[in-house]
Amino acid sequence: MHEKFINRCIEIAKNGLGTTRPNPMVGCVIVHENIIIGEGYTSPYGGDHAEINAIQSVKDKSLLHLATLYVTLEPCSHYGKTPPCSNLIIEHQIPNIVIGTIDTHDKVAGQGIAKLRAAGCNVIVGVLEDKCKQHHKRFFTFHNKKRPYIILKWAETTNGFMAPKMKTEKKPIWITNTYSRQLVHKWRAEEQAILIGTNTVIEDNPSLTARNWKGNNPIRIVIDRAHKLSKGFNVFDDTAETYIISEKNINFSNPIAQQICDILYSKKINSIIIEGGRQTFQTFINDNLWDEARVFIGNKAFKDGIKAPDISGKLVSEQNILKDTLKIYTND
Repeated sequence: MHEKFINRCIEIAKNGLGTTRPNPMVGCVIVHENIIIGEGYTSPYGGDHAEINAIQSVKDKSLLHLATLYVTLEPCSHYGKTPPCSNLIIEHQIPNIVIGTIDTHDKVAGQGIAKLRAAGCNVIVGVLEDKCKQHHKRFFTFHNKKRPYIILKWAETTNGFMAPKMKTEKKPIWITNTYSRQLVHKWRAEEQAILIGTNTVIEDNPSLTARNWKGNNPIRIVIDRAHKLSKGFNVFDDTAETYIISEKNINFSNPIAQQICDILYSKKINSIIIEGGRQTFQTFINDNLWDEARVFIGNKAFKDGIKAPDISGKLVSEQNILKDTLKIYTND
């Protein structure tokens, strides 16, 4: 029964994807006699947390002192944009708390659980723990590894090329179908930033926006070592923020992937999609700085071209999108 309700917490928490950062996208349900009487997920940053939204959604507050509160992540115990969630739980005398996983953020890290137990709450921790940690992968990666959660995304042909060797126009040559490309725009709306290199800007002149999906555009990160890109490229328009990484802020004589991660961490970017060319991908792969790779295999072949990156990881998902194949790998 506990797993059933934690699964529901994870399900509704996904409604916050792309809007809650830097806060985690938490889900919470409140149960009385095995019936959900309230539920909530984290509001966009600056708004209420999941536990507060769930408590507020309960119509008959007299049931709270007989209820069980389920939540994907340990309730906070510190003041931020909002008061501590653990305080409100105690105030409403909710006796039973079931938590998916501990919050490893140094401002919480078990203090919320200790506070609840000190107030007399019965607290259970670790229900569907691995699944909850996976759900909060962006938040945990940012705080534990001091870098963003890194997603690599590219498309390749059936014979392993990601681009032709020669192009007649400075625009993308599509390998995948319309539905796969729309899915990429959905992904862009879910992550905080997107990164490409100089050559991709020159060859494709991409916009890097989520224009084919409802949601926020990611921050555009462009590697431009010598500042040779003109302001006429699409990445410099006013549809999204753009940040340049050049010799002014990193040393290109040393490995650059970790330096880029350090800059992104300092800018509080907790997730990023890398959509660059082969060299950009291979830089992060070689330094083992990636968490997930989303690889499309389109239904076409090039006679010659630029080979797709060399990557090894655990294949966790494979699906068809019409005649395209999408493979998702994780870095174990």
